[in-house]
Amino acid sequence: MPDFRPPEHQVAGHRASANKLGPLIDGSGLFYKPLQAEDRGEHELAFYEAFSTHAAVPARIRDTFFPRFHGTRLLPTESRPGEPHPHLVLDDLLAGLEAPCVLDIKIGAITWPPSSPEPYVAKCLAKDRETTSVLLGFRVSGVRVVGPGGTVWRTERPEVKALDTAGVRRVFRRYVSSVADEGMDCTLAAAVYGGKGGVLSQLRELKAWFEEQTLFHFYSASILLGYDASAVAASGGEGGVRVKLVDFAHVAEGDGVIDHNFLGGLCSLIKFISDIVPEIPETQPLGPS
Repeated sequence: MPDFRPPEHQVAGHRASANKLGPLIDGSGLFYKPLQAEDRGEHELAFYEAFSTHAAVPARIRDTFFPRFHGTRLLPTESRPGEPHPHLVLDDLLAGLEAPCVLDIKIGAITWPPSSPEPYVAKCLAKDRETTSVLLGFRVSGVRVVGPGGTVWRTERPEVKALDTAGVRRVFRRYVSSVADEGMDCTLAAAVYGGKGGVLSQLRELKAWFEEQTLFHFYSASILLGYDASAVAASGGEGGVRVKLVDFAHVAEGDGVIDHNFLGGLCSLIKFISDIVPEIPETQPLGPS
């Protein structure tokens, strides 16, 4: 039987426990996400079923930036013994990374789809205004950094909710710093953010698709950044940098219109990270062009 357990690299959302449903991994490279309550779970399932076979979605975009969908599976859960719950079966996006460093970023100044009821809109709007969503077009949902000796630095939910623009900037700098304390040397910025396969290069490729695609509007979706701290530290270069889109419970039909809400947040994120990369000393190359 697979060894189902909560992923240690989870930085946002509910963690699986005796009281709550949450995602699980099985050690074989698969990720099991419980269908959410009300119609959100069914809505996300419908998106994956449509997106995974949509002829208008370029294969490279689907394979590079989205989790591969493997259907659904009923799993027993600690929170509901005797009541198997349906789970989406997806690729574990961080499988194979020895020391995964993760940054979860919710994209868009508006995080609710147009069909949302007024109470839900009010709830989302309040959260968007309290965080940097309205101001920056994105907000940090969680971060995990593995430092020397395996020490782990991560943010807690109250800390994340309180982040202002300066705080978000510190998080993005800390994400590519090798020190084990609160210092921020950004020594990994060239390897992680810069270079041919770095975060910025991948985000720009994703941006080029969003400048054209009118199939879907990705409300409240997130971009997940990941890299292997051990690989980057050992090689000073390639560290399995990954840029993935996740969380599709609120995706809406595009109806032939550009998703300006997501695209705007994505452009803002690219600019935000680009402002960090030039701060690298000139003696430290940005990587291959």
